[in-house]
Amino acid sequence: MGGALEVGPPHFTAWLALPYPPAVEAVARAGFHSVTLDAQHGYADFDTVVGAIAAAALAGRPAMVRLPLNGFGFGARALDVGAAGVIAPMIDSAADARAFVDAVKFPPLGRRSWGPIRAQGLLGLERDAYLAQANDLTLALAMIETERGLGHVDEIVGTDGIDGLLIGPNDLCVSLTGGAAVDPGHPSVVAALDRVLTAARRAGKPVAIYANTASFASDYLRRGFAMIALGTDLNFLAAGAERALADVFDAPATGAGHGG
Repeated sequence: MGGALEVGPPHFTAWLALPYPPAVEAVARAGFHSVTLDAQHGYADFDTVVGAIAAAALAGRPAMVRLPLNGFGFGARALDVGAAGVIAPMIDSAADARAFVDAVKFPPLGRRSWGPIRAQGLLGLERDAYLAQANDLTLALAMIETERGLGHVDEIVGTDGIDGLLIGPNDLCVSLTGGAAVDPGHPSVVAALDRVLTAARRAGKPVAIYANTASFASDYLRRGFAMIALGTDLNFLAAGAERALADVFDAPATGAGHGG
């Protein structure tokens, strides 16, 4: 997966619902290889994405953006302001994949419009150098998260300009069970993982996956996923707050104020 991200197993990206620069920078400094800003179900919009990408860069980490539904134009703008990659949800067909590529890749792969002034500054590249390298430096990841997308996975991953896939196991379970469950460990989802991995290997492209918990992430790591999205930041915050409170009762007294 693409140049600037230096992706190869294991690559962990932090999934962020909160696009606020101090929070993004703090998580980016925690040891993740990259951060991913969620503009579909999180709170990121274009204005906050601009600052969040810069905050990640300040921490020395690339930022990706998960786009709103049907947000291919948003993807092009995110790349213009320095996103290292864009993730398109609900890609169900080769036609969807083609439309995505058209928006976020320059010719000859796509039809992306020119205007990456902020991205050039963050990467330190002049105009001609950016144009020559942009298609390789920026990732276009298609999400496989529906029964229909799974059925067309070979055509999707084979689309020229699609750099890889990202499995959304929660939505995939909802789709495969006809709305009966949201369970990333459901047998139908587990079977689908191998199907997607096999299709991607045939195409010579990597697969990323969203992990609800550290246990799922550990399993995905053993399965050979190239990138694992771990999150969200709201869960990190809640877990840290719970741990801080628990530590008050678990920690030994310092002795201060206890006589002697």
